[in-house]
Amino acid sequence: MSGRFEGTTEIDRPVEEVFAYLADGTHDPEFSPRVQEIVKRPAGSTEVGTVFASTVKDAGMKSRREFRISALDAPTTIRWTELSRNLVTAPEGGYDLEPLPDGRTRLRVFNTLEGHGVGKLLAPVALSAARKDAAAFAERIKKAVEAS
Repeated sequence: MSGRFEGTTEIDRPVEEVFAYLADGTHDPEFSPRVQEIVKRPAGSTEVGTVFASTVKDAGMKSRREFRISALDAPTTIRWTELSRNLVTAPEGGYDLEPLPDGRTRLRVFNTLEGHGVGKLLAPVALSAARKDAAAFAERIKKAVEAS
């Protein structure tokens, strides 16, 4: 089973600043408490093909994750796909940014979650939790961007 969650918010920063912050890719621990560490490969600017390797903690269990940037269209679109094979993965995710009046930005963040093996039993629970947290997740991104 796979399913999608998404959250939307408005950020009090210009779209170029929001894009730069999110495209950097190493800020995830600032708004996602599950991300304990993250490294960009190769170092430098983010482009299609850049990989982010992270350690995350879900339900008390640590796992390693790797995501590759699959699309990057400044300043409006960032897409990724998960390379790692864990019980539940995100084969597709991304940020959509829309410039708003007065230098603000509308952000939409989404992920598709998919279970593998025994993870097919866990995916509905993970998806339900992600959907419940989606609005709060978008707000945590907003606060982190605005504080940067």
